[in-house]
Amino acid sequence: MPFSTSIRGARVIALDGNHPGQCGSASSREVAGSVGPVERENGIEVEGLVREYRKGPRAVDGIDLSVAPGEIYGFLGPNGAGKSTTVHVLTTLLPPTAGTARVGGYDVVKEGPKVRSLIGVALQEAALDPLLTGRDHLRLQATLQGVRKDQRASRAEELLHRVGLADAADRKVSGYSGGMKRRLDLALALIHGPRILFLDEPTTGLDPQSRTALWEEVALLRREDGVTVFLTTQYLEEADVLADRVGIIDQGKLVAEGTPAALKAEIGRPSVHAIPHREEDRPRIAEFLAQFGEPLATTRDVAVRLRAGLGLTDIVRAVDANGVDVVDLELKAPSLDDVFLAKTGRTLEGATEEAEAEQQQKKRGA
Repeated sequence: MPFSTSIRGARVIALDGNHPGQCGSASSREVAGSVGPVERENGIEVEGLVREYRKGPRAVDGIDLSVAPGEIYGFLGPNGAGKSTTVHVLTTLLPPTAGTARVGGYDVVKEGPKVRSLIGVALQEAALDPLLTGRDHLRLQATLQGVRKDQRASRAEELLHRVGLADAADRKVSGYSGGMKRRLDLALALIHGPRILFLDEPTTGLDPQSRTALWEEVALLRREDGVTVFLTTQYLEEADVLADRVGIIDQGKLVAEGTPAALKAEIGRPSVHAIPHREEDRPRIAEFLAQFGEPLATTRDVAVRLRAGLGLTDIVRAVDANGVDVVDLELKAPSLDDVFLAKTGRTLEGATEEAEAEQQQKKRGA
């Protein structure tokens, strides 16, 4: 007899004997049954992955990536780059058009129930019932995920404390802040002790304090529980702070991959950024700075990538000697945004603005 359960924010249908909620976790808590040997790899392998929508472009266009067991992998890109579509394929919510993907050693197409048994997923939109309390949500999710009946209450209590919601556990979710909802969504994804965790833009819309708290919890999961984390984000700082390695995706293609330090080292040279005193001075300042390096495409200031051997002192002296009127002059070490700019010709902020403008135009034309 068929039955249904949930992957965060979506609905999954399974047949008897293939319950996607039964846990194959190697966690010492043993909150549910086992689906395979403890030593099964907890990584992710993707080769030539394509996802093409019937009346649209290729959202994912032939990407290859590998995530090692116990690694935090940051999938960085602007809105519309293909991040969420990739997560949907890896969590079996969408079938790939071409290519292969294995999660925890299982093929996402041929062995979907086994994939679902060992992953936790928190999508962009938290599927929460405003009339239920935080504790109600966790007990319900524990039931759906096949957690043993005698462990459901204690597991819910453990996670409520872990994500800092113990004091609000019996309040209805309608009264939760955005940060509290995201923390509850994380707890729901962890209820069955998954070995691999997918987080799709988990801090979008959160205030800095809530964002930092979530970062700390994700880092703790990897450090103490050995959980493999696949994290999508459009925030440069988030990828830089959290990720062991970063994959940068743009227009469905993986344009760069490596540790944040290695990717920034490829850029090498720092950049100088000047804010004009008057907007009409921008062209003159851009022409002046161009003699010191390669102009960069920015929206809020005028910037160049310095030639080798030059530093901020050289620029300051030249600015004073030539009477260039600027409000601020700053030297910046290479960042992940510089990496994105070098690989795509756009800043991440600019790419995000382009994607949002395109989405608004499509809505107006619909």
